[in-house]
Amino acid sequence: MKRRKVVIALGGNAIQSGDASAQAQQEALNRTAEQLVDFIINDVDIIIAHGNGPQVGMINLAMDFANENEAGTPNMPFAECGAMSQGYIGYHLQQSIDEELKKNNIDKGCVTIITQVEVNKRDKAFTKLLDYNEYF
Repeated sequence: MKRRKVVIALGGNAIQSGDASAQAQQEALNRTAEQLVDFIINDVDIIIAHGNGPQVGMINLAMDFANENEAGTPNMPFAECGAMSQGYIGYHLQQSIDEELKKNNIDKGCVTIITQVEVNKRDKAFTKLLDYNEYF
């Protein structure tokens, strides 16, 4: 039987709800990993994409604060803050999934990949201000 593959998207707000601490985010991902590993138990390979809105914003604000308050920290471009958030979210998610796989005696690897997105600045979608309420 051919194994099925599923892409699962986790929003940044699903990872961080209220408490923004690393411990709270890890605990949220531990609960999520239990459900994700159920797919693997049922012979489904998973690919997980995740958002990082709250996390990248938190990193960017912290870097700006450290830069503006004479901490000697250089200002960090937003793209680098995005990579930082991808890295630590991926790390937390990978730790949670690996632990859940071990609990279920599943010998399977898990990997985190940092990505980049290139956006065409001439994309016509940027010419219209979107109303958030149109979608909900």
